[in-house]
Amino acid sequence: MTKPEKGMDGNLNIEQMGSLKHWGEPPSSIADELDKQAVVDCGWGRLIFGQTFRSSRQLADQLRDERLGRRDVALYSRDPQVVVSQAPRELFIDPSLTYRLNLEYAELADVAPAGIEIRPIADAADIEQVNRIYKARAMVPMREEFFDYQQSHPELRILLAVEEQSDQVVGCVTGVDHYRTFADPDNGSSLWALAVDPQCEHAGVGEALVIALINAFKSAGRSFMDLSVMHNNAQAIQLYEKLGFFQVPVYCIKTKNAINEQLYIGPKNDAKLNVYAQIIVDEAYRRGIVVDIVDAAGGFFDLSLGGRTVSCRESLTDLTSAVAMSRCDDKAVTRRFLARAGLNVPEQELLRDEAQALAFLQHHQRIVIKPARGEQGVGVCVDLSESGEVISAYAQAASLCDRVVGERFVPGEDLRIIVINDEVVAAAVRRPASVVGDGEHTVAELIRKQSRRRAAATQGESVIPMDEETERCVNDAGLAMDRVLPKGQRLKVRKTANLHTGGTLQDVTERLHPALAKAAIRGAQVLDMPLVGFDFMVPDVERPEYAIIEANERPGLANHEPQPTAEKLLDMLFPQTTLAHHR
Repeated sequence: MTKPEKGMDGNLNIEQMGSLKHWGEPPSSIADELDKQAVVDCGWGRLIFGQTFRSSRQLADQLRDERLGRRDVALYSRDPQVVVSQAPRELFIDPSLTYRLNLEYAELADVAPAGIEIRPIADAADIEQVNRIYKARAMVPMREEFFDYQQSHPELRILLAVEEQSDQVVGCVTGVDHYRTFADPDNGSSLWALAVDPQCEHAGVGEALVIALINAFKSAGRSFMDLSVMHNNAQAIQLYEKLGFFQVPVYCIKTKNAINEQLYIGPKNDAKLNVYAQIIVDEAYRRGIVVDIVDAAGGFFDLSLGGRTVSCRESLTDLTSAVAMSRCDDKAVTRRFLARAGLNVPEQELLRDEAQALAFLQHHQRIVIKPARGEQGVGVCVDLSESGEVISAYAQAASLCDRVVGERFVPGEDLRIIVINDEVVAAAVRRPASVVGDGEHTVAELIRKQSRRRAAATQGESVIPMDEETERCVNDAGLAMDRVLPKGQRLKVRKTANLHTGGTLQDVTERLHPALAKAAIRGAQVLDMPLVGFDFMVPDVERPEYAIIEANERPGLANHEPQPTAEKLLDMLFPQTTLAHHR
């Protein structure tokens, strides 16, 4: 692919950048060429073409007319600083960069990852799946009726990446055809709202969507394609530059709203919190609750409002008593409390030594061994059926805790249910880390790649350990770490579905059988927990059968999008803010 060359001063000439002539001229000079005040509704907000407005005041007024809960973007303004000066308390210049690709030079072959199909949006159900991804990425969702709207607006082109095996949407991108919008004399197009499901196990989905949109606009005869990217999104910028995009002096203007808040007021605190603390802190800021970061590394912070302070460690708060916490902290104690209440729990036994562990295996055939106390799946070995595995698992658990628990293995789906204030607020199926073969890379290489993607999607909280347990899972599947995994073959590389060891979450809240919700609420009441995360094993989330295998006093509230987990926690802690925070 040929890229435009730079001039003697190192800068790109106007001609080399693709036509920028019309956006850089006074609007009156192109009055006869353009339909005035061109605006495109993208579902999540409007794309406003600044070069089609006769005055800065008109453009500023258009931005100020933004609907509640939307995110409008004005691009191609001749003098963005002048537009902002018309309403400095309401508008700001977005700290993003604009990149451009000359489509006449672009020669990129459509290459979708194995098992992924790139296709246009097909129905309203696709919008629901796209919104699930947007919410997981903290992006503004499209309005519910947007499918019908975009079907009658050919300037919009929405492409999806769909996993063929599950028919699940795992990525999406929106394109806007400028020529179809207002007969753009520059013959341009642009890319918006690129998003990939953070739970996606396929590499290259985002790149495939970008290339597909590039080729669609090139085929349509457009001259260039622009996109806007945050200045600090190094990973995205690296991808765009690899594809041939280059930076151009075009700036975005946005309104100062709750959605854009962090872009115009700067970081609220220099302390680096993990994703589980940050989701709660962000919601507190949105409600006007004072936040004091006590110890960022440990996730400790205080929330204050109206003379009342609540101390928190991530989702664990002052409202959880020490006695209630002790009921969750010890897995054997948890089981006893739940069993006495008539809730279904698997057979369990405290193991004093290897001999007792082997006897427990002989009795149940398939077992779980784990430390009596612990979190984040550390030391938990699942679905053990061989003596050697049991001996190794017992030694590992015993090195972490002086009490080791043996538990009958319960097959089925691993279901996490979050209960807050006696209400089920989220339910998600947790799936163990897995990789998909491409016919080129070894299992170990695929694991490292997937681990990097999971870490990026969860701010470093989810990684796949390269340890004995991962190697055991690979070997159990008849493979080895140095073997090339055939193209399209999926391989589970962990037995446990813990997020911290690379597991993924799929929201099933709306499908949850009432019996499962009832059991979770009853369990929270028995343990006297205002907030708790239960791990269930179920044959199907829409059936009543279950076994509760664990209760977590400090469950992670992140990655449960679109369910309002942090919002529900703040509703409980500061009920006076419940209505005020809606926006």
